[in-house]
Amino acid sequence: MYLSTTEAAVLPATLGTGRRPVAAAPTPGRRRIWPLLGPAFVAAVAYVDPGNFATNFSGGAGFGYTLLWVIVAANLMAMLIQSLTAKLGLATGRDLATLCRERFPRPVTRGLWLQAEAVAVATDLAEIVGGAVALNLLFGVPLAIGGLITAVVAFVLLAAQSRGHRPFERVITGLLLVVGLGFAYTLVGAGVDVGGVADGMVPSFAGADSVVLATGILGATVMPHVIYVHSALTPGRYGDVVTAGRTAQGRGRLLRAQRLDVLLAMGLAGLVNAAMLVIAAQLFTGGTDADSLEGIHAGLGDRLGSGAALAFALALLASGFASSSVGTHAGQVVMAGFLRRHIPVLARRLLTLAPALAVLVLGGDPTTALVWSQVVLSFGIPFALVPLLLLTSNRDVMGGWVNRRTTTLAGAVVAALIIGLNAHLLLGLAL
Repeated sequence: MYLSTTEAAVLPATLGTGRRPVAAAPTPGRRRIWPLLGPAFVAAVAYVDPGNFATNFSGGAGFGYTLLWVIVAANLMAMLIQSLTAKLGLATGRDLATLCRERFPRPVTRGLWLQAEAVAVATDLAEIVGGAVALNLLFGVPLAIGGLITAVVAFVLLAAQSRGHRPFERVITGLLLVVGLGFAYTLVGAGVDVGGVADGMVPSFAGADSVVLATGILGATVMPHVIYVHSALTPGRYGDVVTAGRTAQGRGRLLRAQRLDVLLAMGLAGLVNAAMLVIAAQLFTGGTDADSLEGIHAGLGDRLGSGAALAFALALLASGFASSSVGTHAGQVVMAGFLRRHIPVLARRLLTLAPALAVLVLGGDPTTALVWSQVVLSFGIPFALVPLLLLTSNRDVMGGWVNRRTTTLAGAVVAALIIGLNAHLLLGLAL
């Protein structure tokens, strides 16, 4: 697919809101669609963060292939949600948090901000702990020191944004590929039970513990903070290439590019998550090795050799570094959008970093902390998803980009399923 110069005009910063459009740079010659790709790959890193390692391996080791359908369903939900939030940024030129502040009552906005900050703490816990464990496995670095190193690396990676979106996207995509290649290598050695895969695609649970893990898998896969950050990545990313257009043809071209971006990025993340569970089901079912990330590392070394153990540790390290930098960026987007305030990134990072460092310093079980952090994230999804659906289905906000009724209905079904699963978990824990 190609984009011609006649289609490059202006990008409305607030299409459908009555504000004046922002001029976009002209597009010289014909461009392939691949330069438009990138924002979804930044978001996709959060879908394979260290929390996914903990929940997916625990799910595979504890229940075999039973929860494979949860990963597939969560990934399909993620594709829909990330497509909607990317479209919101394209249509309005603003991010979800900013639009919530502009469109919703102040008490609602404050409540959304508070839960978003709670989600940021849970996200940081997973990313910092994962990076610290990886550094410990690879180099013997003490966990607390490893947590600080992971936080510093996140700042360094985020600094790539000062040179434009492309360098940051390339670094994050490269780290995502490291994670994918690491598990592709391990999966070849572990093998796949085709019958088990078929059985795992049938929705079912195996007791209350499997529901907890299913909720954790959902929270680890559909990450609330990247619902906010993806909407902030698309306006500038697409606006410097081609107009978002008031015409149906212009909108269609951008939407196809955006959907391809999401399909490729989230598809890769989904395959990585499925590979984790399959490897655990093949190698660790019924055992206790997968009770911790350290146990998984050692178990892979015992069963498949040192190469598989090294691949796991490197994938975990790449995941921790990349997802931590994306999480830091998401925190900036949330703070600026909801409160219209900027505080020093270091000060804000120290606040969200404190719980993760406390877990590492006090000797808490990192894997258990990771699993429960993902459960917390699952409870945060509706607080981002419901406003997203309300905004993208509002013609005053979206103009010609407004959702079709079937799209809004599909999003409402996803929100209902997530809320229902969370409610089921709460009832199970209470009883």
